[in-house]
Amino acid sequence: MNGLTPPPRNAPPERTRFKLQGRSVALDRRVHAARGDLADLSLAGTLFSAHYARAVALTCVAPGTPLLAAASPTAEAVSELLRGEIFHALDVTTDWAWGFCGHDGYVGYIRRDGLDVEAEPTHRITALTAPLFSAPDIKSTIADYWPLGAKFAGDMDGAFAACAEGFVHMRHIEPIDTPVSDWVAVAEGHLGKPYVWGGRGHRGIDCSGLVQVALGRAGLSVPRDTDLQCEGIGTPIDNDAKLERGDLIFFPGHVGIMTDGSTLLHANAHWMAVVKEPLADVVARLAADHPTPIIARRRVSL
Repeated sequence: MNGLTPPPRNAPPERTRFKLQGRSVALDRRVHAARGDLADLSLAGTLFSAHYARAVALTCVAPGTPLLAAASPTAEAVSELLRGEIFHALDVTTDWAWGFCGHDGYVGYIRRDGLDVEAEPTHRITALTAPLFSAPDIKSTIADYWPLGAKFAGDMDGAFAACAEGFVHMRHIEPIDTPVSDWVAVAEGHLGKPYVWGGRGHRGIDCSGLVQVALGRAGLSVPRDTDLQCEGIGTPIDNDAKLERGDLIFFPGHVGIMTDGSTLLHANAHWMAVVKEPLADVVARLAADHPTPIIARRRVSL
């Protein structure tokens, strides 16, 4: 699948024609799929490109797979897809797919072997890590482990959900449409998970990834990076207002979630894990390098 050229002059009437007027607009390439040789077809009226491509939806079939900044296994991980999440591919080679994530539009490269076409998911993993059994028996061989938040299509078979790859115990899953009453509790479910830059829950997670997956579980689609989250989530809280459970605290390049009026839950590189600690301790730790440790406080309404 390669980039598509603009419609020819004799295109049939039902095909859309695009006309770009003036200069191309400078877009945030993190969330607008455009590179030197190719761009998402949806940008055709906004950004000039030599070629455009229509996105093809593929499903992440690995437990988790990194979204990379370049088509190289040593490239920086900028995010991560969990099993069952959608990736909109614009260019696919033997080893790599370039495109954007379905849940937030974040752009990057993913290993081709981590993507496939799958049925709509029916269940979600609720355990921190769920074993995938080879048979509907807890003594059977474990084929894999799926992370919290992974999604799959399966049918209940007694105490197990049967899927193409194996069986997941009912205690580790929930129906995909199960509502969430406390999104902070979803985030707390990641306590102890290692801090991994670009992670969203498979073997590790970062600060903005923790915020995104927890709010996403509650049905709120939010940006991937802390600067975008600071601009796009919730409403500002006055500096003298009392903090509440679920308030977001933004620091330079970092974000955390209040679990009560004084305790911060966050994935951080200081402890290299998802932890709870007094907000005052975090502020004191950052004060030596940042005159204003807290740059924003925002309240989320669901």
